Amino acid sequence: MEKFFKLSENHTTVRREVIGGLTTFVSMAYIFFLNPQILGQAGIPAAAVFLAAIIVAIFGTVLMGLFANVPFALAPGIGMQAYFTYTIVFGFGFKWQQALAIVFLVGLVDIVITLTHGRRAIVKGIPAELKAAIGGGIGMFVTYIGLKNAGFINFIVDGANILTLNGKAYHGGATGSVDSILANGGVTPELTKFNQAPVLLALIGLIILVILVIRKVPGAFLIALVATTLIGIPMGVTQTHIGAGTSLASSFKDLGGVFGQAFGSAGMGSLFNNWSHTALALITVFAMGLTGLFDAIGTLIGIGNQTGIFSKEDQHAFENERGFQSKMDRALVVDTFTTTLAGVVGTSNTTTFIESATGVAAGARTGLANLVTAIGFALMVFLAPWVGVVPTAATAPLLILVGIMMMGEFRKIAWDNLEIALPAFFTSIFMAFSYSISYGIAAGFLFFILVKLVLGKWREISPVLVIVSAFFLVNFVILALMK
Repeated sequence: MEKFFKLSENHTTVRREVIGGLTTFVSMAYIFFLNPQILGQAGIPAAAVFLAAIIVAIFGTVLMGLFANVPFALAPGIGMQAYFTYTIVFGFGFKWQQALAIVFLVGLVDIVITLTHGRRAIVKGIPAELKAAIGGGIGMFVTYIGLKNAGFINFIVDGANILTLNGKAYHGGATGSVDSILANGGVTPELTKFNQAPVLLALIGLIILVILVIRKVPGAFLIALVATTLIGIPMGVTQTHIGAGTSLASSFKDLGGVFGQAFGSAGMGSLFNNWSHTALALITVFAMGLTGLFDAIGTLIGIGNQTGIFSKEDQHAFENERGFQSKMDRALVVDTFTTTLAGVVGTSNTTTFIESATGVAAGARTGLANLVTAIGFALMVFLAPWVGVVPTAATAPLLILVGIMMMGEFRKIAWDNLEIALPAFFTSIFMAFSYSISYGIAAGFLFFILVKLVLGKWREISPVLVIVSAFFLVNFVILALMK
């Protein structure tokens, strides 16, 4: 163990690694309850999503520990969960099986980019302020979803502002059941009146979570999740009944029905059956891959550099050498292969979790901590029957606070410089209010090019940015031509 993980070389001990691994597990456990809540809305059985996320997290976390020897755990990312459900399925109209196929393709593309070192050209070709805006924009997106799920925001829709009703043009008058409404900019948001039990429970959960996080209580997210769920029982929000259809055996049966659906006729088999779907799928694969790449690199560099896990020699090797000798190179390889598995098993894109920083702060320095974290993940399998017990009101506060924490990326942007602020603003604002990470990236890139051209600084526009922006423009033209 000493020789394999190089404990002495990394100035750590078995005890410190165990404590660090347990700390990371407690900090991340909440994600396995949040994941089914979000992806379940897309139509995937919640129990199957729960187990799929655990399987993928164990695979990625163990491989990260053994291959890269770093204490960074992996699991389905919150931003990508939201993107999967609210953009790909609800926004673009893909089936959840097709969305899983897209996740698989994202993993394949990221593998190619990583193994060929194409990521270096992408990372260097996109300005730092746009990378920060993408990270902060995802935070806005996630927070907005959390506020909506908590019921804190209502929307007033006047009949004159309704464009379509149940997918058909609306001309006023009475109607039967309502499945969907498309309205214009006349929709007005308002704060809820906080007179309903689920909304009050979400508010209580948010207050508990904020107090715990500010006090830096270990495992704050998991504690708040459990506490809010329990408080919801006497309030009539948490439903504690567990029927025969929610046993561990039935959960694995649900997983069997989801596993491999990315390659079936409803998945990959129908993903490219018409030109409009093909264009949307390709754009989505690119946008998700780009976002995942920035997310992984940002987390690895942010935690690794500050703690000395990545030495100066390791950073130099990552930036200049063509092999995979650096820990960061190997960590990125693991990250991409894990996302590919996610699409196969039945969950959204995985990422290196920022919560790993809690384990690092507790002393973790090597992959041994990851093995401890993975054991914790494995034990959570027995909680599968209880997934449906956790109410949305208990998970919404987690989304709100995670999003707020992600918005810390905005501090890297010089907001007093319009040349920088304009593209950064449109990147983040379009992500949140168009419910699409892709469109946020597109808006930021296009405004960046526009600003540079107006100022005569066209030499500052990288070829990578031009190619990507052209790809997005083609997509917008295709969307405009769609009926």
